[in-house]
Amino acid sequence: MSTESTGCIERKARIFNVQKYSIYDGPGIRTLIFFKGCPLRCQWCSNPEGLERKFQVMYMEDLCIHCGSCVSVCPETIHYFSADEDESVQKPDGMKPRHKVHRDINCSGCRKCESICPQKALSIVGMDKRISEVLEIIRQDTLFYLSSGGGVTLGGGEVTMQPEFAANLLMECRSMGIHTAIETCGYAKLDSLLAVAQFTDLILFDIKHIDSERHYELTGVRNERILDNLGELIRRGFNVKIRMPLLRGMNESSSIIRQTMEFLKPFANYKNFQGIDLLPYHKLGINKYKQLDRTYPITEDLSFEAEELERIAEVIKDYDLQVKIIKH
Repeated sequence: MSTESTGCIERKARIFNVQKYSIYDGPGIRTLIFFKGCPLRCQWCSNPEGLERKFQVMYMEDLCIHCGSCVSVCPETIHYFSADEDESVQKPDGMKPRHKVHRDINCSGCRKCESICPQKALSIVGMDKRISEVLEIIRQDTLFYLSSGGGVTLGGGEVTMQPEFAANLLMECRSMGIHTAIETCGYAKLDSLLAVAQFTDLILFDIKHIDSERHYELTGVRNERILDNLGELIRRGFNVKIRMPLLRGMNESSSIIRQTMEFLKPFANYKNFQGIDLLPYHKLGINKYKQLDRTYPITEDLSFEAEELERIAEVIKDYDLQVKIIKH
């Protein structure tokens, strides 16, 4: 089916990944589309390459042989050898000029460096895709959706930062009988959120911390807009499931969990309120920070033992709310 059949505008969006066969982000087997750009800066973010809308160079220094091929083809002069490593300067035995990346120069996304690198040490994050191109990827897994009750989930980054594309893509998926879901931090204009929600069968909505000041310290934004948007979605009848990332010493104490449940308790009898997923801290994205020349801000281990997670879940069950621990 083409987008013309439904009158859908053939828009473009910037995405940074497509993950197939996911079982953690909605019912059944799903295809995840990751949108680039996010208004939050969570300290524990596992997708740092999704924070900014611009194209970015990911550089695996351990693979690089410092051959200079990328330097010769980059039109933006992003790749270079550091100035103090000129061949004319005497260096210690074994020291060779080393490749660097200018992080203050914007990548154009031409991918010439990615193509020419003999060691595959470079990759460009960000792909501008039309709706028809994304739909072609989605159609490849239609049988998996049908057999498992799965579908498509849009995440990121933050999907509501590109709402027109997201809404049109979800509308197309629905016309094909595919279950639709989004993952959202909730920090968006209500109009943008509703534009996407109207074509969404399930909204996976983050609550990262119930206290606004602490939320600001951990994510860079306050949470009033987030909590207001959550209430609006539930009251308007959209299917919502809460997702709570858990980080030791930051947001898992019994008092914080109970404050969060007190906020959610008024929604417990809404049929469209789908319960709570607990997302324990993991370190899956740490290596990406090095590839982007960024420092991962968390230095200690914030993970949990199974018994600790069960105790948190029991606190939530005291409020007669459904809860599930998601273990990646």
